[in-house]
Amino acid sequence: MAISDYEMIAAWKQVLTLSKLQPGQTVTILTSASTHPQTLSTALIATQSMGAVVNRLDLLPVNGEKALSRDPLAYLGTTPLTGNHAAIAALKASDLVLDLMTLLFSPEQHDILKTGTKILLAVEPPEVLARLVPTEADRTRVRAAAKRIEASREMSVKSKSGTDLVCSLGEFPAISEYGFVDEPGRWDHWPSGFVLTFPNEGKSRGQIVIDRGDILLPQKKYVSDPITLTVENGYATRIEGGVDAALLRDYMASFDDPEGYAISHIGWGLQPRARWSTLGLYDREATIGMDARAFEGNFLFSLGPNNEAGGSRTTTCHIDIPLRHCDVMLDGEPVVLNGKVMDR
Repeated sequence: MAISDYEMIAAWKQVLTLSKLQPGQTVTILTSASTHPQTLSTALIATQSMGAVVNRLDLLPVNGEKALSRDPLAYLGTTPLTGNHAAIAALKASDLVLDLMTLLFSPEQHDILKTGTKILLAVEPPEVLARLVPTEADRTRVRAAAKRIEASREMSVKSKSGTDLVCSLGEFPAISEYGFVDEPGRWDHWPSGFVLTFPNEGKSRGQIVIDRGDILLPQKKYVSDPITLTVENGYATRIEGGVDAALLRDYMASFDDPEGYAISHIGWGLQPRARWSTLGLYDREATIGMDARAFEGNFLFSLGPNNEAGGSRTTTCHIDIPLRHCDVMLDGEPVVLNGKVMDR
């Protein structure tokens, strides 16, 4: 259902207030051909009404001739900022960048953040943004989960469907995504509400069963028959099953990159207002599936790069897979049991 401009402006103001936007600060709104017009128009009004100096930077799309999907996370090659020194300079000179384009997994983004510029990604449909406006409580909950990861040296995941995965921890930080940017140099994504880290290089092993009803992203597809991944030395070495497994194998083979099979980030969803079921209610091109990534109690793992956490692995292939009904343990202590978060 559509949402009014009034409600979207109010949602923006709440997020911007949580992000500590002050009068006189410079905000650059990063847009592209796929930017939602209502998200943009209401962001312009909200930032100006809060006294910011507002710019809009519109960049041309890239990688369309290479990607198999229109999803902005389906191909992580060069970005519109690659070699674009003028655009990079404008973003570095900003206090806050509102990314309505999707700038991720790029060295340019890291360079911008190092200057203290804050970046907030917001590309879901307006009604999703308004339903999942972040709160202080979201930050408290996600950060508490991150502290538990930082104090742990092993994450293990099991499920009745057959998942039995063990990942060593400690080389990479825990990352909190709670939907706003309240510190200099912080990146976040509205909407979100989950915690993640990356396993030590080459130190994840076992089996992952993607069961019926689990989700593949960017395919934006509920799995209809189980897919079994064999994980050895940090990589998915076999992908077995029926048609869904064959589709996943073919998609990943198109990147022709063995690094795409590496176990990337691992963590769990903490957003009670996100729903597992909403993916089936949207056109595939209307959403990137943040409900699926953030719904409370899912175990979210990915395949592909780890450079977002400071690692050296880059690849154009990135797949997020939220699983239901898992037990997630940190050093043997449960944080999720059968899809229920154990912090309440």
